[in-house]
Amino acid sequence: MEAALEHDPSSQQAWHLACSLLHQPPHGALRQLADQHRQALVGEPVTYVVNRNLNFTNHCLQHCSFCAFRRDAGQAGAFWHSFDTLQARAQQADQAGATELCIQGGLNPEARLQGSSLRYYQALLGALREAAPGLHLHAFSPQELLFIAEQDQLPLQQVLEGLQQEGLGSVPGTAAEVLSEAVRRQLCPEKLSARQWCAVILQVHASGLASTSTLMAGHLETPAHRAAHLLTLVALQQTAWQHQRSGFSEFVLLPFIGAQAPAALRQRVGRDQPDREAMLALTAQARLLLGRWLVNHQPSWVKLTLAGATEALRWGCNDLGGTLMEETITSMAGAQVGSQQTPAALQAAARSLGRPVRQRTTLYGLVGEPACA
Repeated sequence: MEAALEHDPSSQQAWHLACSLLHQPPHGALRQLADQHRQALVGEPVTYVVNRNLNFTNHCLQHCSFCAFRRDAGQAGAFWHSFDTLQARAQQADQAGATELCIQGGLNPEARLQGSSLRYYQALLGALREAAPGLHLHAFSPQELLFIAEQDQLPLQQVLEGLQQEGLGSVPGTAAEVLSEAVRRQLCPEKLSARQWCAVILQVHASGLASTSTLMAGHLETPAHRAAHLLTLVALQQTAWQHQRSGFSEFVLLPFIGAQAPAALRQRVGRDQPDREAMLALTAQARLLLGRWLVNHQPSWVKLTLAGATEALRWGCNDLGGTLMEETITSMAGAQVGSQQTPAALQAAARSLGRPVRQRTTLYGLVGEPACA
């Protein structure tokens, strides 16, 4: 993607504009401009989704330098939940009014059924669909999808089709971190490459599935790395729309949490918790740079706190994300916020800014009648 930018004059111009924008420090004019763009693209309503995270295992064969979630089997803190446990949690979410289950886990080579990784993941979706048949299954990052294909030596398309048959409704755009090979070699050298992440996303979209998009920021990346990442998301969205596909449903900024990261990485980054001012500036910059291509922007209250996420609504965001009900990955990384929010708390956050608030589905349809402002 970076090479393509260098040979396309219009893309070269976009590259320079992006780098210039991403070097801008936080200031009132930047906030105001991003807020105006948000208003023009999606209006005043703030949305949220009632969902539940299901991190079904943290057994993982990879060793990412920033990850405090992964464990080896038998290690302290390791878990691999049974289908019965996951079904019970899905039923609890259904009874609590959830419309979505967000399902992600570590890369567990033992997660097989009849010798097949795909059969295990299909059975997992089937079990959840049986327990809570009305809930949207938002599941499996591009890394997990590629892992399944590699474990069974299957084409990715066959994996996607098999999972769709069992109810896969959309895909989390996580594992992107920063789409720069130079950064990934330091941060997550065992993880799929930036090129592979893009290839999986293209196949996901071609299969008729929407995905989210993310950027993990505030660690080793530079403004140029952020610019390349965001422009890559634009290019992927343009490809999806050119073929009348859904593409990305939203953009989520994920500030780096390093409290439990290895000491060497913590020392290089220089902080354990996000720099709120810098992340708010990046929130505004992303809104301006992604423009009409990604209209729904979401902060992470898990990483930024609910107060920080509420402030992000003034810097270009229009969505507060999900209730989650449980959250493991960021909590184990050392976040200090907790693992759930109630719909009432998310509604109150939006109303504190005088904005109307509405419950949405995973793909941004509205649930019931709009809540009163």
